Amino acid sequence: MNKKLRIWLDGPYLIWTAAFIIIPLIMIVYYGLTDKTGAFTWSNILEMGTPERMKALILSLILSLMATVICLLMAYPLALILSRMKTGAVGFITTIFIIPMWMNSLLRILAWQTLLERNGVINQILGMLNLPKLYIINTPYAIALGMIYDFLPFMLLPIYNALQKIDVNVINAAYDLGANRFQTFWKVIFPLSMPGVISGITMVFVPALTTFVISDFLGGSKVLLIGNVIEQQFTQVGNWNVGSGLSLVLMVFILISMLVMQHYDKDIGERTTSL
Repeated sequence: MNKKLRIWLDGPYLIWTAAFIIIPLIMIVYYGLTDKTGAFTWSNILEMGTPERMKALILSLILSLMATVICLLMAYPLALILSRMKTGAVGFITTIFIIPMWMNSLLRILAWQTLLERNGVINQILGMLNLPKLYIINTPYAIALGMIYDFLPFMLLPIYNALQKIDVNVINAAYDLGANRFQTFWKVIFPLSMPGVISGITMVFVPALTTFVISDFLGGSKVLLIGNVIEQQFTQVGNWNVGSGLSLVLMVFILISMLVMQHYDKDIGERTTSL
C-alpha cells in the first residue's frame, strides 16, 4: 500500500486515539501525582489507604470476581450448546442476547431497579403468590445481579466465537482415539476455547471493577464501590487530584489482571499447539 495513503487512512484513528486515550491518561497521571499547586506528591495515591476507600476497593474486587465467575459458568454451557445448533436457531438465540445491548445501559439498570425495589414488580408477583418478598435492593447482591445481567453477553460472544473456530475433525479424532465425552471436552474443546474464555473474563472483570452506575442505582447510597468513590471526587468534591490518584491505583489492579490473563493465554496457547 502507498505510504501516503496509509498515513491518510491511519490519520483519523491516530487523532481519535490521541484525543480520547493518550491525552486523558496523561491528565490522570499528572493530576494523580501532583497537588493543587502543581507540586509532585504521593499523597493522592496514598489516599487509597483510608479504611473507607479500602473497604470500597475490596468490595469492588469481590463483586467483580463474583460477577465474572458466574458469567463464565452461565455463558460457557450456553455457548457450547449454541456452537452445536443449526445456523438459523443460533442467530435467533444470539439476537435475543444482543437486543438488550442496543438499549442504553442506564435504561437497563433502571429497569432492574424497578423490578427489585421493595414494591417493585418482582415483590408484587411474590405477594400475589403468597411467597416471601425479596429485599435485595440497595445491597451488594443487587449490584452483583446488575453486573451479571449487564456483562453476560460480553462473556458469551467471545466464547461462542472461539468454539465456532474449533475444527470438528479434531474433536472426531479425539473420539476415534478412545476419548469419552468428558475427556474430549477437558483435553481438547476447553483448551482450544481458552482464548475466548480469557477474552470474556477480561471484558467482564474490567468494567465490573470500574463501574459506578450499577452501584448508584442498585446499591443506593448504602453500598459504595471504588468507582463511586472516584466519581464523587470528580463530580461532588471537585478534587481532581485525589480522584486521579485513586484512578491510578485502580489502573494498577486492572493492568495486573490483564497481565495475568495474558500469561495464562500464552501458556494455554503453547499447550494447545502441542496437542
